Amino acid sequence: MNTLFGRRTQVPAAVTLTAGLALVAGCTSSDDGGSGSRTAAGGVELVKAGRLTTCTHLPYPPFQSEIDGKVQGFDVSLIDLVAKDLGVKQDILDTPFENFKTGAFLNSGECDLAAAGMTITEERKKNVDFSDPYFDATQAVLVDKKSGIRSFADVKGRKLGAQAQTTGEDYAKKQGLDPVSFDSSDAVLNGLRTGQVQAVIIDYPVVQGWLKDKANADAFEVVGNLETGEQYGFTVKKGNTGLLAAVNEAIKDAKADGTYKKLYEKWIGPYDESAASPSAS
Repeated sequence: MNTLFGRRTQVPAAVTLTAGLALVAGCTSSDDGGSGSRTAAGGVELVKAGRLTTCTHLPYPPFQSEIDGKVQGFDVSLIDLVAKDLGVKQDILDTPFENFKTGAFLNSGECDLAAAGMTITEERKKNVDFSDPYFDATQAVLVDKKSGIRSFADVKGRKLGAQAQTTGEDYAKKQGLDPVSFDSSDAVLNGLRTGQVQAVIIDYPVVQGWLKDKANADAFEVVGNLETGEQYGFTVKKGNTGLLAAVNEAIKDAKADGTYKKLYEKWIGPYDESAASPSAS
């Protein structure tokens, strides 16, 4: 199979957490420490020589989170493929999620791209350029089993939690609800666990991972799966056509050669072969 930047042979190693602003670097035997040319394979210009710098927001399992001292996940693995095609290693910078809407860290030259389980919206397209969709998402309504809530309709008048600046929060507000905002997906789920809220609306894959823990599965349950038509995309600075093409090519190749399916099943769950794109449910 041909690609823009050569045939892929394997998924690069997971990235490792380092000090500073939660800067995470891909494992590598050598690098130039930021010196040398910032032009990667295919003529793509990078903010740092030898590195593809990714902005994300941690934690957001199964897309990106720290596991055994390393930042890993579905998004991380897919961007590792882009980095490999470019002949570089991936670095990850943990940043506030609100910056993804504005493209602030892309525009300031701190990151080459952003990967944070981010839904493609027309409003966000005004500030950043999105890749082709790489994931179809749904929103789940997760509740404490003792709450008496049996559907999304039952949430009215109860305390509902959502992650700030997300489409889940936006959806709740459009339904006339006033959700309690949390900074991260972990904080949302912790809010449910500690009784700060009685229900949460959050991306279904996040819930899937959380409920793998038996204690969580015994105490909490999904009472609604909202088909909102959302799709995730990676983002680059507006006008960065070279890097955008590299990202899209990596997604396309991964789906064609079976790598996408393997990563999907590793991080998320069963892959629907009959669908045009993977199902999040």
